[in-house]
Order: sequence, then C-alpha cells, then structure tokens
Amino acid sequence: MVEKYEVRRFRVADKDSPDYSKSTDWMRAVEDGFHDNRRSAEFVDKIISMYRTDDRELTGVYQTGSVPAHSLTADIPVATFGTLLKTLNTGYGRQLATRLVTAVTVRGTHRRRGLLRRMMTEDLTVAKSEGLAMAALTASEGSIYGRFGYGVATFERSIKVDTGPRFQLRHVPAGTVEIADRKVLLDVAPRVFADAHHLTPGSIVRQEGYRQRVSGAYGHDGAEDPGIRCALHYNSDGEIDGYVSYKFSGWETKPYTVNIVDLVAASDAAYLDLWKFLGSIDLIQRISWEEAPVDDPLGWALEDPRCIESSDHRDMLWLRILDVAGALTARRYSADGTLSLEISDSLGFASGTYRMEVRDGDASLTNASADQAPDLTLDVAELGSIYLGAVCPVTLTAAGRIRENTPGAALKARQMFAVERSAHCMTHF
Repeated sequence: MVEKYEVRRFRVADKDSPDYSKSTDWMRAVEDGFHDNRRSAEFVDKIISMYRTDDRELTGVYQTGSVPAHSLTADIPVATFGTLLKTLNTGYGRQLATRLVTAVTVRGTHRRRGLLRRMMTEDLTVAKSEGLAMAALTASEGSIYGRFGYGVATFERSIKVDTGPRFQLRHVPAGTVEIADRKVLLDVAPRVFADAHHLTPGSIVRQEGYRQRVSGAYGHDGAEDPGIRCALHYNSDGEIDGYVSYKFSGWETKPYTVNIVDLVAASDAAYLDLWKFLGSIDLIQRISWEEAPVDDPLGWALEDPRCIESSDHRDMLWLRILDVAGALTARRYSADGTLSLEISDSLGFASGTYRMEVRDGDASLTNASADQAPDLTLDVAELGSIYLGAVCPVTLTAAGRIRENTPGAALKARQMFAVERSAHCMTHF
C-alpha cells in the first residue's frame, strides 16, 4: 500500500528563504488545531522570528496523494509537532537539558491513524539518540500523554485575591517597589527570571516569546498591548530582583480587577513586597492570577488567608524520562539511602531494574542483579511524577500506581526525592 502520509522535520527558515512558506503553512495548521483566530501575516512573521531565536524544530505530517477539491491543500500539514531545547531545574539549582514538546495537533478528520504516536515515538527516539535524558510538555488534555510515558510533575492554580480592607500582610518590607515603563521588561525580565529559575525546582528556562508578551511588545492580536503596566522590586542594595507585569480589566468589570500577566521574584522578600504593592493599587478591589503556585507563601503571610479564592487546581509540567541513569544522577537528593526501582516503559526507552545509591546527596545507579527483588515497581510515567518531589510516592502507592515490594520503601522514596522548596514551573510552552 502506498504510504498516505509523509513526516517532515525542518528548522524555521529565514523570511527571505523560499522555504519560509513551510513554516507559515505549519503555523496555519497549529491555529486550526487550537481553534485560534487567523493571525495576520505580520503577526505570524513575529512568531516565526521568535521561533528562530529559540531554534525550534517543526514536524509536520503531510498527505502524499491528491486531496479532495476545495479542501485544505496538501501543503498544510494534517498534524503538527514542535520541539525546542531548554534546561530544567531539578532541585538545588542543578540543571538538566530537556527536550520541550509543544504545538501538538492532529486534524480531526485524520485521527485514529497513528499520527500522534508516530510523531511522538520518532521524536523521543531522536531525543534519546542525541543524549537527552528528559522530555517535557504541558498538556491541553489530561488523558493523552500518560501512554507515552509522561507523568504529571508540577501543578498550578488560578487565584483571586480580595485587596480590600482584609488584605493585611504579616511582612516587613525588605526593599522598595517602583513603577516602570513596561518596555524595560524586554531587558529586565530575562535577567530576573534567570535568578528565580536557579532557585526554583521545576522551573524551565523561558522561550523568547515571554519577554515580548510580558512587556506588552505584542498582545493577542500581534500588536503592542498598551494596557500592560509593570512594577520593579529593588533589594536593599538597589538591585532589581523581582517584577510584576499586570493589566487592568476595565471599569466594566466588578469588582475592579487587575490581572497579573507575570510575577517573578528571586527572593521571598521580593515576592511578598510585590504582593504588598499589588494590594495597595488605588481603586482596585481584586487581583487575579491564572498561573499561581499551589504551595504559595502568600496565604500564610496574610492576616486573613481567606482573602484568597482558589480555583482550577490543575497539572502543569509533565516529564518523560528517557534515560533513567542520566535523569536520576542529574539531581541532588534530600536524604541518603538505597532504593531498587523496577521501571516499566511501553516504548522501551527506560525499562529495567536499577539500584540507586545516594551518598551525601548524590546518586549512583547500577543495574540490579536478577536475584534482587525491587523495592518499588512503577511505570516510567510515575517516575517522572515523583522526580521533582511534587507528587508523593506514598500517595501513588495508595492509588495503585506504584507497587511497594519492601515495606516503607515509598516513604523512603518520598524523603529522598524531596527538594529544597516546592517545585513550580513558571514557563508555559
């Protein structure tokens, strides 16, 4: 049978290149897959320029035969898949090069044909061949990626904070906050984020589009967003160690609300100082944040924690371990000890039984002997979930996702895989 589809992988071409249309056609398919409005040519040019900065690789699945009259042409892929390389903070400031997977779509009329599985397995195979131990994604649907070995590793939530009279912080300011022109974030935001990233387990280095968006350099329609405002936090030495980018919802919204676009702080003091500023904005009664951390010091710093209305607690970062030894030795551990882990992997990248020995926080791995019973038996997806300490092995054991063969092994894993502070990923991709 003649192959009906062809998979093509390519880098984003320069605008003057004859191959540039491949990228714009690929973007058209992504727009359709995520139900986005059709973007202007100028906006697409901006996005593709940022893709070039990130050195993204694009994958498209194309029909090889004739297509029905009046349907989308064969130049528009029926499935898309994008990747880029960034680093993941695995805890205690350690960094691991990670393959980020994004813009995954399959046209509804071409589903159930193995296209997603083909793109995913081929890309993971390439990633492992390149020596990468980890892949990551953020999922629009929660039921798709577990079968490919991805496990939920961090969470986030939406909050609305009442900044009326009840908003009182048990916090003595440790610096100052000043309003700034939003455009300074083009330069300031990446530098502050780099410091915060180093301190935050689960954080992933951001792509080019972040500084553009949080500074208001482009909005949802591709034009500048003049509604964006920003404030900077200065520590006691006068250095900028935090910022908040925000936008007023408009006078028609009641109660009067400011939406946080981005809030990044490289110290606990800067974080609370920025919240103190947000709570003092004139005429504003509520602060809304769609990407707030789950384990948030704000609630504990408030005199009345019920000022915070929390909703939509959801998974954020999913991790897929490709090389067990590479991934587990790339991070530091909070407790010494020995664990034997039997890992299953339907795609075959990480299957095996491993003996992990941790001494002075550092791990070494060997293949377990055949006569040695594993302490824990788990799928590679569950290993990805416990990797950053945000998902408890004891809970996964109670849920039947991990089998505990040695009593107390799940608790030992919990203690060992703990990190120095709550894992949180501040980067969507």
